Amino acid sequence: MKKYLLVLLIVGVMVNSPGAMAQDMTLMLDWFPNVDHLPVFVAQEKGYFAAEGIQVKILSPSDTSDALKLAVAGKVDLAVSYEPQTIMAASEGLPVHVAGRLVAHPLTTLLFLKERGYPSPSALSGKTIGYTVPGLMDVLLQAFAKINGIGDYTAVNVGFNIVPALTSGQVDAVMGPFKTYETVTMAAKGIEAAYFELEHWGIPDYDELIFICGAETWAKKSDAVQAFMRAVARGLEDAHNQPGAALQAYFKAVPDVDQAIERAAFERTRPYFARTQTIDQERWQTFADFALEHGLIDHPVKVATLLAP
Repeated sequence: MKKYLLVLLIVGVMVNSPGAMAQDMTLMLDWFPNVDHLPVFVAQEKGYFAAEGIQVKILSPSDTSDALKLAVAGKVDLAVSYEPQTIMAASEGLPVHVAGRLVAHPLTTLLFLKERGYPSPSALSGKTIGYTVPGLMDVLLQAFAKINGIGDYTAVNVGFNIVPALTSGQVDAVMGPFKTYETVTMAAKGIEAAYFELEHWGIPDYDELIFICGAETWAKKSDAVQAFMRAVARGLEDAHNQPGAALQAYFKAVPDVDQAIERAAFERTRPYFARTQTIDQERWQTFADFALEHGLIDHPVKVATLLAP
């Protein structure tokens, strides 16, 4: 009887202990850690993942196009990606599944030094234009250029090296920088930026940052993926409703960041964080149809097949 009670006690401790029997998950970010990912780090720091019975390892990519590829291949469980990139992958037949939202509207810009004074996108005709994410931003640039009359330009992959590429004169503009982040980092260096917002120059509204997984991961770990999203949703709520506390939790989780830059970027980013995990299927389909019409994709995509129930 005593042995039986002891076994029950041990089992009770294991079940109720934080992290006990937690399922391991891996998340690949789209970029180096920054305030765009704050709700994820808040969920980690405040124990929201642990409360859902998962333990999440957060990874940074070595290349800007790594995250989606690794998730689709099952090398990581989840990745932060972009709606346009995900639709492009689906058009190519890659088994991608959308788990949820992080940033609900476009942040991507065609960015340049303010001193260049380009009055409209067409003024970049004949120029050299960089892009940040191969297979996404270069393709998006093609559509943006066609819509806005940018002709005879040269495209160059600059990856993470946005500011050096601009200030050195390697490129005249870059497709991909966020209006909420790179503008802040440039201002901190005394560099004034200007930009064209995609949604104001012919590109439909879309979810800038989303969480995706491979179809096989969804089939085998859908409960854990949904648990991850519930925890992130709590992190998003904190970002909206308790911004000061959320920012401090982020600083604790990512202590090496420049707090002045991240604080300023957070104030710009916070209004764009998703307020719900309801994905607007009609809006997604509008973008997918636009992508087909303007050559971003070669095959039509029915977005309903990508979205988590």
